[in-house]
Amino acid sequence: MKETRTYPLRMPKSLKEAVERLSREEQTSMNQFVTTAVAEKVTALQTARFFGDRKARADFKAFDKIMKRKGGKPPRPGDEIPD
Repeated sequence: MKETRTYPLRMPKSLKEAVERLSREEQTSMNQFVTTAVAEKVTALQTARFFGDRKARADFKAFDKIMKRKGGKPPRPGDEIPD
């Protein structure tokens, strides 16, 4: 990390107590715990946006055409769909 900035964070007392307890259990600082939690949330939102954008560009007719074509090889052992 090249640059860090201080950010005064306000949170409900009950949430702060939970963060303190969990960070102790994880043997990390509160700062590291909160930073990791924020990073996980940002990543989840970016991933959802990525797949939403991909879905918007999808050509489902072309996909169906490919999936219905004749020929090809049968599934390999282990590629079965579970019941």
